[in-house]
Amino acid sequence: MKKVNKAAVLTSVCVGILGLTACNQNESASSEGGSDSDPITIMATLHTPEVPDKKIQNMIEEETGVTLDIQWVPDNNYDERLNAAFATGTLPQVISIKNADMFKGAVRDDQFWEIGPYLDEFENLQKLKPEIMENVKIDDKIYSLYQGRPLSRSGMIYRKDWAENLGLEAPTTTEEVFEMVRAFTEDDPDGNGQDDTIGLTDRSDLEYGAFKAVSSWFGTPNHWGEKDGVITPEFMFDEYVDTLNFFRDIHENGYMNKDFPVTSKTDQQDMFKTGKAGMYIGSMGDVESIYNDASKLNPDLEYDVHNYVEGPHGEYGIWSIPGYGSMLMFPKSSVETEDDLKRILSFYDQLMETDNTNLLVWGVEGEHYNVEDGMAQSIAENQQAIDREVKPYLSLEIGEADSSGRYEGFSDYEPKTKATELEKDNENYLIQDLSIGLHSDAYIQNGERLQEIINDATYQYILGQMDEEGFEKAVDNWVNQGGQDIMDEYTESHNEING
Repeated sequence: MKKVNKAAVLTSVCVGILGLTACNQNESASSEGGSDSDPITIMATLHTPEVPDKKIQNMIEEETGVTLDIQWVPDNNYDERLNAAFATGTLPQVISIKNADMFKGAVRDDQFWEIGPYLDEFENLQKLKPEIMENVKIDDKIYSLYQGRPLSRSGMIYRKDWAENLGLEAPTTTEEVFEMVRAFTEDDPDGNGQDDTIGLTDRSDLEYGAFKAVSSWFGTPNHWGEKDGVITPEFMFDEYVDTLNFFRDIHENGYMNKDFPVTSKTDQQDMFKTGKAGMYIGSMGDVESIYNDASKLNPDLEYDVHNYVEGPHGEYGIWSIPGYGSMLMFPKSSVETEDDLKRILSFYDQLMETDNTNLLVWGVEGEHYNVEDGMAQSIAENQQAIDREVKPYLSLEIGEADSSGRYEGFSDYEPKTKATELEKDNENYLIQDLSIGLHSDAYIQNGERLQEIINDATYQYILGQMDEEGFEKAVDNWVNQGGQDIMDEYTESHNEING
């Protein structure tokens, strides 16, 4: 790859949806704040509609003595922009990736820095969680820092007032979950004498919607498990089919929204907020934002959150992410020397200092947040400024509160506080994805396409458009179109790592 050309990078970033405003902000980055040294160039994911005000960036630059040249790229265009920069040799010094497979070949071709040997030199970087660093390894070596995320937010939010009206407790088994969604549908939980409620609201997302959490309760592996010494996809386990039958029964009886395979998250949550549905399975932390909207329509409603649901085997398990949202990697095409790498790592080490991370995540105390019981509480009346000046910079955080010492978020809404506690409780029952750290060229080439075969069959089965024999044929189709190669390569990779 050729040396990164800053002008070319700026030109590429200035094309398209970021527009001229973003270009002007990027071009001015190296002249505002920081030291007189060359700026550190970063391609950052933008999760907000507009590029951020530079208030926080300028303060970070002043605190660290580093000038930042941040290229803000919208989340839905990030991979495309990253691939284009990689192809043209114009990668910045720091990139963010969600899937290590994306650049695994380039890593093996020595195009990225292995940073593991340097981490002991930095006091704060050493605090990154070893178990998460293990998950970011490629070929048993560390090439990236990580942006921490809770290992499992999954659980349920339900109408506590409806449950109390019907004499129901929080469900602790899959049978009790079924009974709650039945009762919420058939037993007039809101007491208005009308047949106008359903038990469960779900959406077109088999991972972050209800399906994968419930599948965990039934004991299904997390994406990939091991069967007879072979790394095998989740949908080839009996527990996956048990989950299909569970949802099919709920759907057939009208206990959930019939059109869930084409329902958006917004529409799913609207059904819950407006009192159409009584149970929402997904991220428990959503409870506060849902309540804030729902209580405007019905001030008397009550929500509660719950995580522990045993499956037919009498145990509780919940699927886990690897503990990170994104990984930060450092291309040798733009980070040319060991000294350059150490300067960048030193910046992230400074960024992990508690005061700096609080600034990055929460903003300015007294302006964007206040400290309440040792936690940060956003100032509600300044939400527009928070969205404009602070929120986008969450993309720059590495580690998490446990490793940096930054404030956790405060909420005076009890179910939200409980949700945070239950996320931590989930860590006692995690089902790990056995494919993490394994390699398969076949998966990189065909995994996403092949998964659509299973997704379609899953929806068709639940909707009653396919029987178990039809689902088995879909699985055979997955195997014959390249799935067997993925299984073989994952198994070989697993055996190499584990001897």
